Amino acid sequence: MMTGILIGIHTIISILLIAVILMQAGQGGGLAGGLSAGMGNSIFGGRGAATALSKITTWFAIAFMSFGVLISLISTPETIDSESILKREADQRLLDLSVPDIQQNLDIE
Repeated sequence: MMTGILIGIHTIISILLIAVILMQAGQGGGLAGGLSAGMGNSIFGGRGAATALSKITTWFAIAFMSFGVLISLISTPETIDSESILKREADQRLLDLSVPDIQQNLDIE
């Protein structure tokens, strides 16, 4: 149950991380200029939008990695069975090492 909730939160963080990365202005201008239509300059200032998006990206990346590590630690099995499956099967089988009576099998009179 706990793992499912953490995976759900991890999924939401990953979608938000993708969205924030796509909003950043790259060489082609990114989605930041197209979606805000100049609003980014008036709200954050000239360079403020890029700085804010960079900080948000950093925090989402830290949260993404932290939740990934947390999920992997929680989902590990409680007991670790390091014994080989083949060895366990060999130990369970009983080997009959007694020598059969040859004279009974040959019916020599």
